[in-house]
Amino acid sequence: MIKDSGIKELGFSVLDQSPVPAGSTPGQALANSIELAKLVDRLGYRRFWMSEHHAMDTLACTAPEVMLARIGAETKRIRIGSGGIMLPHYTSLKVAECFRMLHALYPGRVDLGIGRAPGGGPIEALALKRERKTRMQDDFPEQVGELLAFLGHSFPEGHPFAGIRVSPEMPGAPDVWMLGSSMWSSAAAVEFGLPYSFAHFFSPVNTRAAIETYRRGFTESLYRKTPEATVAVGVICAETQEEAEFLSSSVRLLQRRIRQGDRRPISSPDDAVRELRLLGDMPMEEGEWPRYFVGTPKKVGSDLRAMAGELEIEELIVNTIVWDQSKRLRSYELLAKEFDLKP
Repeated sequence: MIKDSGIKELGFSVLDQSPVPAGSTPGQALANSIELAKLVDRLGYRRFWMSEHHAMDTLACTAPEVMLARIGAETKRIRIGSGGIMLPHYTSLKVAECFRMLHALYPGRVDLGIGRAPGGGPIEALALKRERKTRMQDDFPEQVGELLAFLGHSFPEGHPFAGIRVSPEMPGAPDVWMLGSSMWSSAAAVEFGLPYSFAHFFSPVNTRAAIETYRRGFTESLYRKTPEATVAVGVICAETQEEAEFLSSSVRLLQRRIRQGDRRPISSPDDAVRELRLLGDMPMEEGEWPRYFVGTPKKVGSDLRAMAGELEIEELIVNTIVWDQSKRLRSYELLAKEFDLKP
């Protein structure tokens, strides 16, 4: 672990989206995620979170809870969790049951990250609805309250759900996190007294404001005595700056494509460089820090230490998308070595 000014201990976790490399298959992308989880478990990362996305050729994981059941069995000590479950698609009881199952299988290791984004486009959101004749209710706060009550047996006496036992029943519960990329999610984390993770790699504009607002507004709750915040960042490490920049062309093209609704698999760096030349200059990235930190371990390490110090956070969640699985694994290895991570 690394000591830094204002930071007791800077730890690292992983957010994996099961990216599908061009020329490969979604099944192989899921196998790649399992391989990555086993590696970072050995390297000393704290958590391994799986995202939820729908109807995309780009990202293969549509059901984090299914992947986590397998990954928990393939790992020994790392916490496993959702980054996140898109709660508006589901009932709170069903989510509570799924994650109580995981908690029963892997007690003390399960995080339940929740968000309200659709994880896809409007057509996918409509297809995921059970009732399609009405607009989707904007009742996320009520869903969160219900979910926490199911997990904590805390419905008030006389509530119609107070007698429901969420099986499998056993001591403890998954650790619930609020996820988001906006000021709204920061306020929601404060409202419920939950730990908070901000998706900087997705939307870097409000990172500082969201973290500082959360920390200022937080009051002690059943779930945390003090605020706990993490930031999810993109990272690509390689032995040389030139190689890291070359590898990053794949994710830079992905970001351009997503803005245009293009959900094709991850291009190889050679193909991405050619396509990026045709597309021309990218718009200037907004935000205090880049979405993706790219370079040698020393450069990336210095930049991440500076960001964590500015935000006064003690954990960063790393998302790495490159075309070559071996290069992706190597990036996590280099980062772990730079920060002297140990299980």
